[in-house]
Amino acid sequence: MLAIKKALTNNLTVFSRTVRLMGNRFEISVVGDNAIWADERIDKAIAEINRVEKLLSTFSDDSVINQINRNAGIQPVKVSAEIFNLIDRSLQISELTYGAFDITYYSADKTFRDIDTTSKKNTKTVAYAVSCASYKNVVMDAKSTTVFLKEREMRIGFGANSKGYAADRAKYILQMDGVSNGVINAGGDLLTWGLQPNNEPWTIATADQAQNTQSFANIDISNMAIATSVNAEKYATINHKRLNADNAKNGFVVSEIKSVSIISPSAEFADAMASPIMSIGINNGLYLINQLNQMGCVIVDDHNRVYTSKDIHIAD
Repeated sequence: MLAIKKALTNNLTVFSRTVRLMGNRFEISVVGDNAIWADERIDKAIAEINRVEKLLSTFSDDSVINQINRNAGIQPVKVSAEIFNLIDRSLQISELTYGAFDITYYSADKTFRDIDTTSKKNTKTVAYAVSCASYKNVVMDAKSTTVFLKEREMRIGFGANSKGYAADRAKYILQMDGVSNGVINAGGDLLTWGLQPNNEPWTIATADQAQNTQSFANIDISNMAIATSVNAEKYATINHKRLNADNAKNGFVVSEIKSVSIISPSAEFADAMASPIMSIGINNGLYLINQLNQMGCVIVDDHNRVYTSKDIHIAD
């Protein structure tokens, strides 16, 4: 499929292509004056997103993530610098959010699946096994670039931040190939750089017209990413992440929050932080974001009241 011309100003045009990648709708837009040039670069961005999907897949037996998971509780696994750094950043986010974000999870084998959970003894066994799936039980060795999951029933996965990481990588590829201005819309999460063809900053509405009814649609997001998480217990949404109202793992009740949008220079970080802020609540979430540099947050509650972090200003 070829890129589609969307606008024309001073010979510069936004060329866009929409494709299904990583189970999401990706729209890749680049600003230029030549359709063939734009198509070639969008092809490279798509190839990079496909590479990231394959790299982080748990469906392929020979993937490094499956190797780590198969060796849980057995031995460390040597990984590439890219995987090592991605896991390390994920663990830092877990620490920052007190475990509200966690790439680890519990995977019961046949022994645990078949036990009688009505037994107090067995219930304690299951509870202990589940509690072992924690970011604190991931051992990183920077010298040998190995990763070790301390408990046999632990697994890791990147469902919460892989889309953002893929968008960051695609942006990097495009910039290295001469694309100075563009937008990547990854299932409703946005990553922008440079300016629009008319030299105006990208706003949420110009980067994704489907969001122009949002109360914060005019926020400048040039050279930033914005990721949104929606409370799916009460609110349906399209092309956004969904989260149950109750986070059983951390014990937070979040029914008062309708949606959380995180603004950050990194799509990976914005993607990873949106759901944890939903989990820890409005006051704690805003307090956390206000401690971080180059971060912004917009929270909408179930009465459609809008709360923003300190550097976000919404026009009336």
